[in-house]
Formats: sequence, C-alpha cells, structure tokens
Amino acid sequence: MNSEQGFNPAFNMATIRQAFNEAVERVRMPTPTRLRDLIRQIRAARTAAEERAVVNKECAYIRSTFREEDSVWRCRNIAKLLYIHMLGYQAHFGQLECLKLTASIRFTDKRIGYLGAMLLLDERQDVHLLITNCLKNDLNSPTQFVVGLALCTLGAIASPEMARDLASEVERLMKSPNTYIRKKATLCAFRVIRRVPELMEIFLPATRSLLSEKNHGILITGVTLITEMCESSTDTLNHFKKIVPNLVRILKNLILAGYSPEHDVSGVSDPFLQVKILRLLRILGHNDPDASEAMNDILAQVATNTETSKNVGNTILYETVLSIMDIRSEGGLRVLAVNILGRFLLNSDKNIRYVALNTLLRTVHADTSAVQRHRTTILECLKDPDVSIRKRAMELSFALINGQNIRTMTKELLIFLDKADSEFKAQCSSGMILAAERYAPSTRWHLDTQLAVLIAAGNYVRDDVVSSTIQLISSSPPKDQSYISTRLWESLQVSNHCEDKQPLLQVAVWSIGEYGDLFMYGDAVEGVTKPTENELINMYHKFLTSAQVSTTSKQYALVSLAKLSTRLKTGQEEIKTIIDSFGSHLHVDLQQRGAEFSQLFTTNSHLRPALLEKMPPLQVNRVSTQNGNPLEDNGSELIENGLEDNDSLTIGQTDQSNILLDLLSGTDIIQEISNANVERKNSKNSSVPAPAPTETSNKDLLDLLGDLDLTPSSISKPIVESSTTNGNDMSTITSIPSLELNTPTLDTNIITNTLLSDFSLQNTVQPKGPKITAWDKNGILIHLTPAKGSGCLQVFMSTTNNTLSTIEQFLFQAAVPRSFTLQMLSPSGSVMAPGGVITQEMRVVSSSQATLRMRLRISYVIDGQPVLEQTEVSGFPENSFE
Repeated sequence: MNSEQGFNPAFNMATIRQAFNEAVERVRMPTPTRLRDLIRQIRAARTAAEERAVVNKECAYIRSTFREEDSVWRCRNIAKLLYIHMLGYQAHFGQLECLKLTASIRFTDKRIGYLGAMLLLDERQDVHLLITNCLKNDLNSPTQFVVGLALCTLGAIASPEMARDLASEVERLMKSPNTYIRKKATLCAFRVIRRVPELMEIFLPATRSLLSEKNHGILITGVTLITEMCESSTDTLNHFKKIVPNLVRILKNLILAGYSPEHDVSGVSDPFLQVKILRLLRILGHNDPDASEAMNDILAQVATNTETSKNVGNTILYETVLSIMDIRSEGGLRVLAVNILGRFLLNSDKNIRYVALNTLLRTVHADTSAVQRHRTTILECLKDPDVSIRKRAMELSFALINGQNIRTMTKELLIFLDKADSEFKAQCSSGMILAAERYAPSTRWHLDTQLAVLIAAGNYVRDDVVSSTIQLISSSPPKDQSYISTRLWESLQVSNHCEDKQPLLQVAVWSIGEYGDLFMYGDAVEGVTKPTENELINMYHKFLTSAQVSTTSKQYALVSLAKLSTRLKTGQEEIKTIIDSFGSHLHVDLQQRGAEFSQLFTTNSHLRPALLEKMPPLQVNRVSTQNGNPLEDNGSELIENGLEDNDSLTIGQTDQSNILLDLLSGTDIIQEISNANVERKNSKNSSVPAPAPTETSNKDLLDLLGDLDLTPSSISKPIVESSTTNGNDMSTITSIPSLELNTPTLDTNIITNTLLSDFSLQNTVQPKGPKITAWDKNGILIHLTPAKGSGCLQVFMSTTNNTLSTIEQFLFQAAVPRSFTLQMLSPSGSVMAPGGVITQEMRVVSSSQATLRMRLRISYVIDGQPVLEQTEVSGFPENSFE
C-alpha cells in the first residue's frame, strides 16, 4: 500500500531530519536586526557620528554572517545592505551574496538578489560577468514573474557583451503569448538597442506586430522601441514610414473612445500613449510630404478635441504643436498650433507659460505672421516676476521685430531694459542695437535709440555697442552729428555721477571732441542749453581727475580734449595745461598720451591741425541677426605686401587658414603654391635656376604666404581673378597667382566699393524653388536653393537651428571641382539662437558641361563644445549653366 501511494520512508525521514537541524540552527544563531529596526535606529541618530557608528556596527555583523555562509538570513541582510548603500556608505562587499540570492529557487530571494545586482554590480568588474548565466536560466523560467525580474535586470545593467549574448533570448520573449512578458521584453530590447545600436536588426521582425496589439502596455512600449530605432538609424526610419496609417488609426481610436476606467486620466484616454504616438509621428513626418499629408487631419482633430482645463490635456496639446511645426503641415494647421501656444501664454501656471514661450521661440521662423498676433501677450510677459519667463519673452520679442513694429517694440523694450535685472542688460542692449541697425526708419531715430540704450543699460552694455554707436555717428550727416553731440552733452549733465555709465561717457566725449565745432557753433537743439567753452573744458577736467572714471574713459577724454584744441576758438592754454599734467601720470598709457599731445602744443604745433583733423566716416561692421553679436567685416581690406618690388597685394591674414587647407587636402595646393612662387621669382631673375620642388608643411606654407587670408569669404571674392586659374578648386581650394596684381598702387575706390557692395548683399532675397537638403543632423538643417542668375548659378544657403541651445561661431565652407568657379558672399551672421536662421549666397560659374557637386564643411560651437562636420552634396539641376 505504501508503495502504491509512492511513500518513501527513508526520504521522509531525511527531510524531517534536515528540517529539524535547520530549526536547531535558527535557535542557536541570534536573530538579525530587521530592516525597519535598522531604519529606526539610523533615523534616531542625532549626529553624523552616531549614524556612522550604527552603520559600521551593522556592516560588521553583516560581514560576519557572510563569512559564516548564513543562508537563512541572507535575504534580510542584503536588504539592509541596500538601504545602507542608498545612504551613501560602502556596500560593495555584498556583490557575491547578491549573485547567490539570484540563484535561489525562492522568488523573494531572487527579487532582493536582482535588486542588489542592479544597485551594486559594476560592468567594469569581473563579478558582473558571473550573472550572465543566471539571467539566461531565468529568461527560460516557466514563471512569468521570474522572467520579468531577469528582463528588468538585463535592461538595467546590460554591458555590450552581455547584450550580445542575451539578445536572441530577448527577441524570442518579444513573441511570447504572455502580454506581461512581451511588455517587459520590449522594454528590455529598448535598453539593449540604446546600449548596442548594431543589435537593432535582430529586433526588427518582432517589432512589426507590436502595433497590432490591443493591450495598451504593449502598444506604448512598442511605440517607444520604434521611436528609438527611428532616431538611431535613417534606414530604419524609412522602413517604418509605412506604419503612419496604423499610428493615425490608433490615435483616432484613443480620441473617439468612450470612458475607460482602466486608461482614463482626468477625462483623457491614455494620455501617455497619445504623447508617445505624437512624438513618433513627428519623427516620421519630418521632411516627408507624403507622411505629413497622412497625419494632418488627425493632428487637427487632436488640437481641437483635447480638453485644455486639465494639465493632461495641455501636455497632449504641447506635443501636438511640436509635431505640427516639425512636419510639412498646412498653413492653417500652423496657425492653429500658434494659437494654442497663445492660449498657453494666458495660463496662470508659470511652467505652461514658459513652455509656450520656449516653443514659440523655436517655431517663430516657421510662421512669423501667426506669432505676431500674440505680440501684446508676449510683451506682457516681460513684466512677469519669474526670471526664466522674462528671459524667454525678451528673446522672443527680438525675434518678432520687423520694419513695421520697430518703433513700438523698441519703446517696450526700452522700458524693460530700464527696469531689468543686471543679467539681462547686456543681452538686451546688444539686441536692441542690432534691431535698430537693421530696421531703423531714419538716422535721427537710430541715433536717439542708441543714446537711450546707453543711458538705460549703463555699464552693462557690451563693448560692441560703443563701437557701433561711434560708427553710426561718424557716418551720419553733419546736421545729425551736431544734434547727437548736443543730446550726449545733455545726458552727461543729467547723469552727474558717470561712474555707472562709462560707455555713455566714452561715446559722448568722442562725439564732442570729433565734432566740437558743430556742437559749439552749430544749430541749437530745442530744450538744450549749449555750454560755454570754459564750461566744456571744466567738464573735461572733472572727468579726467575723477577717481570714479575708468582708465578707458580717460583715454577717450584725453584724445577728445586734444582734438577740441583745434575745434574751439579759445581755451587752448587751459587745454594745454590739463594735457601737460598727464605727462607725469602713474598710468603708463595716459602718461604717454599726455607727453605726445604736449609736443603738439610746443615743438610740433604746426602739425597739430593736420594730425587732429576729423576722422573719415567709419565703415559699418555687419552684425548678426541673432543676439546682437557683432561679426568681423569680411570686406577684405587690402594691404600692400612688403615685397622688394612692391608689386603684389595680399588679403589680410586670419586664423582660419589651417582649417581651410584641411577642408580639401592641402597637399596639392602646397606644392602648387611653392612652384608658383619659384616661377615668379625666376621670371624676375632668369639667371637663377629654379630649385626642385620639395615637400612643404602647412606651417611653411603660412610663412611663405605672409598675410594671405584663406578664409572662404575672402578667397571666394578675389579682387582680381586670373584667367588661367580656377579660384575655388576642389583639390586646391584657391590659387595664389589669382591674387597677384601687377600694379604698384591701388585705387581706394576699389576698397570702398567692394565693402559697400558686400554690405548690400545682406538683404538679398532668396528665390522660391526646389530645395536641396544638404545637412539635417543634430538639430542643424541646411537647405541649398539653386536659381539661374546672369551668367552664373546662384545657390542660396539657409541654415536653421532646431536645437534648444544658441549656436555660436557658425562657419560654412564650400568647394567645387576644377571645372567650376565658386564665389561665396558674406553670411548674414555667425550666431543662431534656438529657431534662428543664417543665410549665405554662393555664385557658381561653369567652364564645361560637368555635373556640379559641392563638398561642404560646417563648424560651430554649441554649449561650449566645438563641432566640426563635413558632407558632399549633389543633385543640382543639369541645365543650370545654359
């Protein structure tokens, strides 16, 4: 009977004996402290020393139990050790014990063991490799919760080697009929792909069926996995474009579905899944007209049917706006998106207002007219108490300025600048100077605005504001020069303490000294009383002897006072006395100025009127259209090269020569330049034999060329081009003989006309036509728009910053094959705020019927990190040069 029932007395006795021994062992061993008791003791510690004492005592006890191989309380000890690790204490000695728990057959032990593995194991240590076999065994466990633990642990701590070993197991579990396991496996695949992108192809077959599931958990994990794949690979992105109708159908069902208690959040059906789908649609529809057309209707439905009274609805609307602005959506849909952001600006929640301003700043270039409708609300945000909102509102206000609203916007921004915090004054003042320079309706208004900015910003204005104001005054008509000098004098009288307005003082003394005759003896300005000559000189004496005036301002004032000696009818003796006093000044520069100017009143007095005459009008430097950062004038001022025969001219040297030589292999050009210079010298003296060509380094090349500028803007616009040499060769990028002139002198009109014509090219209107996407990566989008010009192909470059950071020092370089000649005009700027655009025109001339292709290099600085990219572009119209 016992055998029929399968009863084994020996086996049962052994089991009873083992259980008895374990019970006796538990009685002998002291019961360890429970986790809650340890937490209570640590929290009761009054000082850090008491806390360390409790932790050290408990760690010593845990180590002793580990040495005694106590398997009874191992789970409890590891749980306490994990809490100690969370407090910041060393707990690495429990790594092997965690591995022992993962091999246990008890689920509670496995759970604590895998948790400890996720927190304590490090892939840089060999212990990390020991868990791979345990994970593989648990991935094949019949218990779904054990499989789920293994998948979570693999996703959290997978090293590249571990991911490659277990990827096939994860792919198998993605096809499991158990929805719980499928969801965990999909999330694990997401983590594995992020860790090892080349494993993406393994999971592609299993991913296709994820969007046909009805379980929302599998749907949301599937969309997350597909999004990661599309962001990692362009080929995968093109592969998944065909799922757009499926995503549209799922999103439509979510909108039209009735109340579902399982997925309802504040009256919205599964907002998390909706946000994930909207983000994936945005990625799939970017620069794809067909995909964008398929999702236009559903985006309109989401934008109009989503409830805005709850934060959940605002989240979905925000993601919808981003999708509308990033795809090729219709114009009416873009207006709807901007209006949604306009409603966000009226929300009482500061976070929603900030999100709205940030999004408008990124998308203002897409539909400026729609954003202009909310200009009043944006200007109100300048008065918000939150500093982040004020900063974004200020940046957006500058982006909205145009020729029609320049007066209104400037008035509001001046009020903001006058009351703004110190961290805003520098950026705001530069932005206003830039906007005034670009859209000023008249010279008089422009001068008044510059003066108002100097008064409101005080010492916080950047140095470029002082120089740009001086340039503006010098290029103004004499009547306006007299007017602004009088206004500057008035502002100095109002500001008795100029220590907080040093830039204003510098501009004022420069203008009064330069145009002192117009200021003193010209037309009067209504409401302003002109000073006498003694009052004017006494004011200069006050500035020059004040301890609150900076050294730079005193340098301006000393030069200005010397010039006034030739502008005023009387007062030369008083001016000489003040200047002589600086001959023994402690500051070396002021002492040198004083000594040299004193000689103009004594031994070299006959030279004083000629040396101190009025300066010619200064050339206005071009400024960027973003953030008011000035750019160097690339008009390429020509200087004479100091060769013995004085018959060649070179372009000013810059620090970009090595970069340009690296663009298209500088080896050939080095040899070609060397040969060209040898031939040139030999033509001067035929008796000297030509040396054999030798290898020349980049450093030797720069020494050989002297002041040659190899920047694209200078090389692409040589003053005189050789008829036998291509100016922009794909292999040599430039040729030195094309820069030589066989004339000993240079007409200054050539320089002036070149600079002025170059400056006028800033306002070139880009044509409407098919665009070639030259670069679309890391948030930088570059479009090339070719158009037929008079005897050449005009290529208009447009670069858009789609990142959330400001891009600085942006440089665009291009080169073409030997059969083409490339001329690059100056760019519109070098700084792009989020959503900002930089444009540049290129002109290509062909000497054959060859196909045009370009090699491009872009460099910029973002978040303090330099970035350098290179690509090649083709696909230009074949009949462009006919």
